[in-house]
Order: sequence, then C-alpha cells, then structure tokens
Amino acid sequence: MQPAGDPPSLAFGGHLAESDDRGAHGANFPAPDDRGPEGAFQGTGRRMSGAYLGCHPRCKVIVIGGSTGALPVLEQIARDLPPDLPVAVFVVLHLHPEHRSHLPAILSRAGPLPAAAARSGEPVQPGRIYVAPPDYHLLLRDERVYLDRSPRENGFRPAIDPLFRTAARAYGPQTVGILLSGGMADGVVGLMAIKLQGGTAIVQDPSEAKAPSMPAAALRYVKVDYTLAAAAIAPTLVQLCTAARAEEMPMAMLGSEEPDSRIVQEDFDEQVQGERDGETTVITCPECGGTLWQLREGEFVHFRCHVGHRYGSDTLLREQAEALERALWTCVRMLQEKVLLSRQLGHRARAEGRPRIAARFEENATADEEGMTILRQFIASAALGSAAPADEAVETEAGDDD
Repeated sequence: MQPAGDPPSLAFGGHLAESDDRGAHGANFPAPDDRGPEGAFQGTGRRMSGAYLGCHPRCKVIVIGGSTGALPVLEQIARDLPPDLPVAVFVVLHLHPEHRSHLPAILSRAGPLPAAAARSGEPVQPGRIYVAPPDYHLLLRDERVYLDRSPRENGFRPAIDPLFRTAARAYGPQTVGILLSGGMADGVVGLMAIKLQGGTAIVQDPSEAKAPSMPAAALRYVKVDYTLAAAAIAPTLVQLCTAARAEEMPMAMLGSEEPDSRIVQEDFDEQVQGERDGETTVITCPECGGTLWQLREGEFVHFRCHVGHRYGSDTLLREQAEALERALWTCVRMLQEKVLLSRQLGHRARAEGRPRIAARFEENATADEEGMTILRQFIASAALGSAAPADEAVETEAGDDD
C-alpha cells in the first residue's frame, strides 16, 4: 500500500496502472452482477466504528474453489494469467483422499505461473499457485500457508469453505474469491465471509458449468460481484490486480475464532451451567454421531457438529442417505450371519436326535431369509434415491501421466 498523497498505482506487466474515480467498475471492467440478496451474510462479525482512508489494491490474494467440471476452467485461468501476476493464487479442488493429485503439474504446464502442492508453514509469495493436497484443508494465516486435517466439511477434505473463510480473515477486502463448476454448495458460506470483509466474489456462469449447483447456490445466497464465462475470469483478475482504490473502506472485523465455533463453545458453556433450552437440532452428524447445530447465514442454512464436521442442507441429506444405506447393509449382513448360525445349530440338533429344536432353528432361519430379501429389495429400490445427487470427487485429471 502506498502512502497517502501518492498516485494510486500498482506495478504490473511492465507498467504502472493508475486508478481513477471509476474504481472497480470503470470502462475496462465487466459490469458487476446485481443478483443476490443484500447483506446475505449476517454472521456474527462486528463493523469498525470508523473507517480508514488511503490507497488500497483491490486484490492481494486470489482463492479459487471447484469440483466436478472445474479442471478445464482452472487450466484456462492458469493459461491466461500473466507471468508477473503480483498476487498469490490458492486452489482447492475436491479430490478423493487417496487420490494422488497431479493438479500442480497440470497447472504449471498450462500457463506461466509455477504451481505446487502447498506446504504447511511456508510464506505466501506472489506469482505462485498453491494447490491443496488431498486430505488436507488449505488455510491462510499471518501471511503463511497452513495445512490442516480438521473435520471434513460438506463431505470433503480439502473443502472450499475453510480456504475462503481464512483468506477473508487474513486479507479482508483485498481477497478475491472464485467459485467454479461443482455440485452441492461447498464454498457458499466462504464466499459470504469474503463479501462480509469487503472482498470480491466471482462465480462461473452456471449456464456453461458442467455441474452448475455450486455457482448457482452462490448466486442465490451471495451478492456476487461478477458472473463470468470461463474465458473472462483471468482477464477480470488481471484488471482487479492492477486496479487500486482510494476510498473509504469499512471492514467487518472477525475475531481469530470461527463465528460458528464461538456459537458451539457458548452452547458448551450453557450446557455446563444447565442453561441449554433445546437450541440444537434433533439430527445427528452422519460422520461421528454428534449433535448438529443449525446455523443460518442470511437465507443459507447449514449445520455443524461440536467436533467440526460441516454440511450444507443438500450435503447433509446426501450423507444421511449414505449412512442409512450403510446401516441397512449392516442389517443384511447380520441377518445373513444369523441365518448361517441358525442352520448350523439346527444341523447339530438333528445330529443329536433333537428334531423339534432343529425345526425351530430352521423356521428362524427361513424368517430371517425373508427379512433379508425384503431389505435387499428396499435398498435396490428408488427409496434411497430421494437424496440429492452426490457431488463426486473431481474427474480424473486427464492428460496427466506423471
């Protein structure tokens, strides 16, 4: 940031880009998006009583999240970004925890910026792409990168929300968050946090996304600044990185703790003091069986258990359906074992000359077989298909033979 009184400029691309009174929406910028409710993210943050003046680069960090269908868009963004980009780029792509990610190599080959798997504790450096490794959340704090194996969010680790939330807290209004193609709603709450801090929210146009659920959810719940085709994302990022804004910029102040973590801790304290009054849900966490708290950010409802697993409503429905199917298959397995054991005992009873006892064992085995057949038919039916379709881990990174 330059001292007050100097021309608001930022070195980039071999020249100085000067700012004028048009701010972010001057002639070189796409028109901002008007969709989304005003003040969608209510949160628990507190605004400063005053504001500060000065020259502020519009962008100091770029965070990108995506899932199914996001890989080719990430390649295009990497290809179109310039080699002297003055900010760092962080990427979370949903992956299976045992999937060996070749994404850093793919993005390095796609464009001029070096990409690498993030390493915990390393400093943030401009002109680099940091990629979340499988089974680790990617977090930003104190100008450094951190990897974390805290509970999965929306069924994923890495998840998009942790990166977006910590970037908003660390970089405030100089954060640009981008949500690409993907299912369900991971990243929506994180994008709300970025907007709360005065940052910029960009989503891929759902009409061209392979999986439109994620960007469509963002448009529904967040006042998004730009809804862009894939080809327009990188040029817009370049504009945001070259622009500087000399204006009053109030910041929402968040503490070092997650707002929903504070809510959970307050409920813990009330529980100890005998003051709980049934504010938790009657739904349990499908991951660990713990109690779920229902949280609301504007019109967006999500859930968190006391150990930290987080779910959007659709994700929770999907996880509950999967937990139900696992439980039913457990019942099938237990019935099958009971049938085998009953017939084994019946066989022994017949060998010992006790036909009436053997017949009872056979009757029990036959009844259990009938129950097992009914359960199998139920599992195979459409009854479990009422859950929202699963957002599968991102498709295999094509063209990678490293």
